[in-house]
Amino acid sequence: MKRVGIAELPLHGGKCPPWLFKQMVKLGRAISAVIIQEYSKEEFLMRIADPFFFQSLGCVLGYDFHSSGLTTVTMGALKEAIKPEELGIAVCGGKGKVSKRTPNEIQKLTDVFPISSQKVEELKYASRMAAKVDNACVQDGYQLYHHCFVLSEDGGWVVVQQGMHDRYARRYHWLSSGVESFVDEPHSGIAGDRKEEVVLDMTARKSEEARKTSVDLVRDNPKHLLPYLREAEQRSLDEYFERSPQVLKLVMPTSHAITKLTKQTSAALQRAYELQPENYEELVAIRGIGPKAVRALALVSDLIYGKPPSWKDPARYSFAHGGKDGVPFPVDKPTYQKTTEILEGAIQEAKIGQKEKINAIRRLQEFL
Repeated sequence: MKRVGIAELPLHGGKCPPWLFKQMVKLGRAISAVIIQEYSKEEFLMRIADPFFFQSLGCVLGYDFHSSGLTTVTMGALKEAIKPEELGIAVCGGKGKVSKRTPNEIQKLTDVFPISSQKVEELKYASRMAAKVDNACVQDGYQLYHHCFVLSEDGGWVVVQQGMHDRYARRYHWLSSGVESFVDEPHSGIAGDRKEEVVLDMTARKSEEARKTSVDLVRDNPKHLLPYLREAEQRSLDEYFERSPQVLKLVMPTSHAITKLTKQTSAALQRAYELQPENYEELVAIRGIGPKAVRALALVSDLIYGKPPSWKDPARYSFAHGGKDGVPFPVDKPTYQKTTEILEGAIQEAKIGQKEKINAIRRLQEFL
């Protein structure tokens, strides 16, 4: 079963108590070991890539069930708990500045895992592209601040990363076996409830023609695009209205960002033109091609050729809003049942104290 996707969680302040984190590491190590030994490393990766399972695991380990910290603390505990030389699984990256260390941490695993230098570069590329796609190609307003790359000695990998927007966090799951293309619906099986009104999703199947047109545009001289970029980036007067039941007010911006945006976009497009990418993934992979360049090309694609991208939020499930009462949607019972069976079995077989087993099962039952 392959389930990867998005979860949304509210921001809670504070830090994980040291005593709790210590217990999370202990129980996380035991549960991970049992799943890998009783099932396989591939099964473990699939479970981490499953937002339902991951959420349940975080609760079993004792963390706040709907806090954004469930992601960062659970992954931090697993990183400390899992020993690559023992289980054939490694967790790289983390929160904030630690996420920047991911490529170096992948490189260091060559001392433990029998992976070739070519494979190492492929893994680094996967890590970088997963982060870049969720930052530049899925423009939902969530700024990434956490990135974990989980890989096995067999070369399989999972990405668990999280972004923040308006005191809410959105978690993105990737599974290597489900990624045929980094830019064509890589989050297969995305689930979510909370919707942002407008999201530029260049990974959607609906954006396929816009992706192709974007590549054609950058392969031409970018100087030809500047007039269209200015026109595409201009906002209509209607977008500056602030509406309320009592008044309709026109509020103009304090600064003019069109010139600055055009200069930044022009430089990035010139770089892409010189490299002549063959497809959209190659275009996105170019350093300097970020959210502004991606958006500009999408707008020009629509303006000139009538090839609009998708503006629909890909999220379809939110742990913050789903509930047992069926509001706003029913619980996915088959998935939860499977999650429960695996976690309960792992806990029962884990080499931990009886008290920890009882408490873990109790937390799981309370959450479900």
